[in-house]
Amino acid sequence: MLTPDQIQFYRDQGYLGIENVFSVDEMDELRRVTDEFVEKSRAVTRNDAVFDLEPSHTPGKPLLRRLKNPIKQHEVYRRALRHPLVLQFVSQLLGPAITSNGNKLNLKLANVGSPVEWHQDWAFYPHTNDDLLAVGIAMDESTLENGCLMVMPGSHLGPVLDHHQDGVFIGAVTDPDFKATNAVPITLKAGGISIHHTRLLHGSAPNLSTNTRRLLLYQYCAADAWPLLPSVDPWGTYAASVVQGEPVNVPRLAPVPVRLPLPDPKFEGSIYEIQRGLKNVKFSVGVKTM
Repeated sequence: MLTPDQIQFYRDQGYLGIENVFSVDEMDELRRVTDEFVEKSRAVTRNDAVFDLEPSHTPGKPLLRRLKNPIKQHEVYRRALRHPLVLQFVSQLLGPAITSNGNKLNLKLANVGSPVEWHQDWAFYPHTNDDLLAVGIAMDESTLENGCLMVMPGSHLGPVLDHHQDGVFIGAVTDPDFKATNAVPITLKAGGISIHHTRLLHGSAPNLSTNTRRLLLYQYCAADAWPLLPSVDPWGTYAASVVQGEPVNVPRLAPVPVRLPLPDPKFEGSIYEIQRGLKNVKFSVGVKTM
């Protein structure tokens, strides 16, 4: 159970780091399955619906950057989505009825892991209210040197910054006055988790170490938070996303700031691909901390 102090810290600062959530055996299984997908990526030469590759990826040296939608790829990832401790923590923050609106596995491989520029998850998928969060499961020790998650405490209580460049959504903060002056790292041991609010500003530097950093990310929503962007099958998509509790057909409306991620970029891809044309980068090779 989260303590009252932890819950209040999340409300005030927008994030938490919690150690010893997953057991050693659970971590070993997650790493083993993930290694298998890295091996499978040898046969892939370009990004597709499952594999997102580092630019220097080759069949002889597979460099998998992201496994897309891992819960569709293997049972071990589906079990992690519904891990009892994770759902217990999420329920304390969002309520008993929960949906999931996304999942991915980011791999920052040794000496090569790509950065993720500063952004707010909310910019990608605004809802009728902002009771949304992301849980990151540290499959390896997560440190400053290997590109751990960096966050700006309290920024979830502020504005939704512009993530558009030249009139097109680019998936990273483009406000000219933005400065990550108070960023802090969320360092974790393997088996620990991070939790961050959907509006919290966050990003991560490249991996400049010899230690791999793999982070399994699950997005959770209060069941009465409905997406504002249309889908082909709104009810079917929503009902299928329920992780705990029952679906709700009465969205809760809250006075939260919204900036739609439209117009869309000209291609579909991961955040790495969407951010590829960003002009004013904050994270680059040689940058270990903010």
